[in-house]
Amino acid sequence: MDALLMQHLLNWLVLGSIYTLIALGFSLLFGVLNVIHFSHGDVAMVGPFIALAIVQAVTAMAMPLGTSAALLVAILAAMAAIGLLGVLLDWLVIRRFRTSPAMMALVATVALGTVIREMIRTLYPQGSNPKPFPAIATGVIQIGDVVIPVFSLIVIGVSVAMVAALFALISHTPVGVRIRAVAEDLSIARLMAVRPDRIFAVTFFIASAVGAIGAVFFVSHAGVVRFDFGIQLGLIGFSAAVIGGLGSMNGAILGSLLIAGVDVLVQVLVPDGASYRLVFIFMLTILVLVFKPSGMLGKPVFEKV
Repeated sequence: MDALLMQHLLNWLVLGSIYTLIALGFSLLFGVLNVIHFSHGDVAMVGPFIALAIVQAVTAMAMPLGTSAALLVAILAAMAAIGLLGVLLDWLVIRRFRTSPAMMALVATVALGTVIREMIRTLYPQGSNPKPFPAIATGVIQIGDVVIPVFSLIVIGVSVAMVAALFALISHTPVGVRIRAVAEDLSIARLMAVRPDRIFAVTFFIASAVGAIGAVFFVSHAGVVRFDFGIQLGLIGFSAAVIGGLGSMNGAILGSLLIAGVDVLVQVLVPDGASYRLVFIFMLTILVLVFKPSGMLGKPVFEKV
């Protein structure tokens, strides 16, 4: 029983880590731009396709790289590419809605997500079909009766390191000071010689690159990648950010851990729980919004009407 409990706790931490990497992007973009980037999950999901294409190209060219090394290079390249893709999409689409009503930006980013999914399906070879995704690690570590996959340790360790780096960047670097200044008051930030467009680009790059890592972990955990996985991953990440409080990075982490806990509990306790886990996750989201609309760590916003 102890070994089984430890396995469930490990699954909870792995899922919570993956969801955190996606939810942080939503909270970061909302906190700085005050825009809900609803296509964030679809943008992140392009990352695994880029990584898979690079691994296949390396294999086809018989380059002197092992599978693990090729996958590492592919993941790093995917991070950079998705970061730049986020900046490009902001420049092409999202920046045009910064001063528009929130509903316009929401509809535009929902439509943008559909465009991204269809482009993957059309441009990637046999893009409509699920693709097997190589495992990041296959080894295990056994401690007594507890079997710990190396993949789980990598996901948790990398996620913790990235979250710590992101907090350090926001709190202790000149770029982080500028990001916080723009998030707090755009007009005052301009008076202090901060160039908002550059900060928006940096924010999109960071959020998109971190999301790409979350998407790669998600598909490696599932063992397969599909062009429409971005919908599910985006909705879960957005729900985690909403539960914790949009704009709050601590809230994104808390919301992700809560959703991951519900995910694991449903699969363990409910018959055929894997088929119904999303129902319980979104029920939790609704309950939080009903009783605490600003999220668990979010601050209420008052507006004159």
